[in-house]
Amino acid sequence: MVLKLTHQRRSGVKTHPPKRRVSLLWLPLLCGAMFLAYKQLQVRLAEPQAVFVLGGLEAREIYAAELAQENPELEVWVSSGSPEAYVKEVFADAGVEGDRLHLNYEAQDTITNFTTLVDDLEAAGIESVYLITSENHMQRARIIGEVVFGSRGIVIKPLAIADGGIAEENLTKSLLDGGRALLWLLTGNTGTSLKNEIAPQLPL
Repeated sequence: MVLKLTHQRRSGVKTHPPKRRVSLLWLPLLCGAMFLAYKQLQVRLAEPQAVFVLGGLEAREIYAAELAQENPELEVWVSSGSPEAYVKEVFADAGVEGDRLHLNYEAQDTITNFTTLVDDLEAAGIESVYLITSENHMQRARIIGEVVFGSRGIVIKPLAIADGGIAEENLTKSLLDGGRALLWLLTGNTGTSLKNEIAPQLPL
């Protein structure tokens, strides 16, 4: 009888720590859920002051021109889009000219779309932008944008352009560029050489 009671007491002592450990496992999940909820609320409440267009397809510029025409208070920033003369014509037809239109051709990829203009947007006092790109590209663009623009307090509201059923980009590619965005945040280097070395080996 004594042995049985002793065994029960020991068993009772052993069951408590695992319960506490299981409880602690919920803490990161709860924090993550709260952060995502905060970001969703932040996006919902944000009032964009500008349109930020990622170059690559003229459909993005045409959509941005229509949006800017309907919202004359918005500035437009186009990163490495179509040839300058064509872009200016598209926006001029929509009544977007002069100081409202900002064209930049420094970017070489999606990372540098953001890093080459984040300082200019911050200097202009812009705290929120409509992000315009294709549906299949939006996942990667948002990951990068949340890091780069988010580091300066610039909130992104995504507006995706229909891309004719093109499959969404591989998650691996999005994570790789997300890592490059973090590298830029820590070092100021976009990791282009790293991308060139690693990307050919990945199923992108």
